[in-house]
Amino acid sequence: MNMLSLIGRDSELFEDDIAKHGKELEEIVSNSKFLVVGGAGSIGSALVKEIFKRNPKKLHVVDISENNMVELVRDIRSSLGYIDGEFKTFALDIGSDIYDAFIKADGEYDYVLNLSALKHVRSEKDPYTLMRMIDVNIFNTDKTISQSIKKGVKKYFCVSTDKAANPVNMMGASKRIMEYFLMRRSLEMPISTARFANVAFSDGSLLHGFNRRIEKRQPISAPKDIRRYFVTPKESGELCLMSTIFGENRDIFFPKLSDKLHLITFADIAVKYLNNLGYEPYECESEDEARELIKTLPEQGKWPVYFFNSDTTGEKDFEEFYTGDEEIDWDRFENLGVIKNDALFDNEKLEHFTDTITKLREQGEWEKVDLVKLFNYMIPNFNHKETGKYLDQRM
Repeated sequence: MNMLSLIGRDSELFEDDIAKHGKELEEIVSNSKFLVVGGAGSIGSALVKEIFKRNPKKLHVVDISENNMVELVRDIRSSLGYIDGEFKTFALDIGSDIYDAFIKADGEYDYVLNLSALKHVRSEKDPYTLMRMIDVNIFNTDKTISQSIKKGVKKYFCVSTDKAANPVNMMGASKRIMEYFLMRRSLEMPISTARFANVAFSDGSLLHGFNRRIEKRQPISAPKDIRRYFVTPKESGELCLMSTIFGENRDIFFPKLSDKLHLITFADIAVKYLNNLGYEPYECESEDEARELIKTLPEQGKWPVYFFNSDTTGEKDFEEFYTGDEEIDWDRFENLGVIKNDALFDNEKLEHFTDTITKLREQGEWEKVDLVKLFNYMIPNFNHKETGKYLDQRM
């Protein structure tokens, strides 16, 4: 299945930039040592493969998912084979003291790349998963930077999100607050990051769910009023690697909007997806109708779909990679924009954020409203959209 055609494109986003800087990229990677944390997810594994195929001196991958790690190794061995340098994987939780022992025992890297994150808006629906999102997206990031500084790492990269620009959900806001922590740490070591669009068919995404629905002979459901930008997993890996190697301190890389990158609805992709499989979408009036018709329609060359208007919490009306007050370098790369940042952060706010979260966790109880209030304090004009409805309540 041609992923590019499904998201309405016929060419890769960064092929010109990769070709132009390819020799320099290969030379730097082949002479460097890398640690990728959260390296077995969709974006992480794409990034690991981009590093691996350029023959690094050392490539260590850490991820909490043992199963994803096994698949990553099988995928690499089956597609790319082997490298001269050291390639090892470790199924570890980067928030644990076991990971701390691992870093203490080794930790000799030129580049540390952090891809670990809770990335779904649905994860903010309850105060406990939301607190874990804060822990993973903010405090684990700050901890791994601190460890990198102590170990003399040359450069730290961390992935952000387009949803951090003028955030309307807690996930995007957690990444924006993470960026404030990055700015503070950037006074101690070079850090770069990236904001990018939805990664098509990434683990847990709606498009990835299309594959599962077909496998399990279940109807496909998608919002018809939500339009998003999409990049492929390979493009996400390329963007992260370019930011890691070529990003200056505090740079945020993002894909330029062009005829190659445009908005498309999830419903439109669902139609293309089913047509590609040889099915005609049959639009149903309700979830119940879709669940009933899946018993008979596939034999007729049709597949039941349920398209709906979105009313769930945290859905942004439009996507943006930067805000109006950010300085942008449009000229350095063909299809990559670069946000140039000064080290702007409010240390008093960062300390208050850390102290408040610590106290809430020590007392062993907190409400979502406590965390929303804290986020509003951290981010001026944070416009959290709370409807009381979440994607878990949909098919």
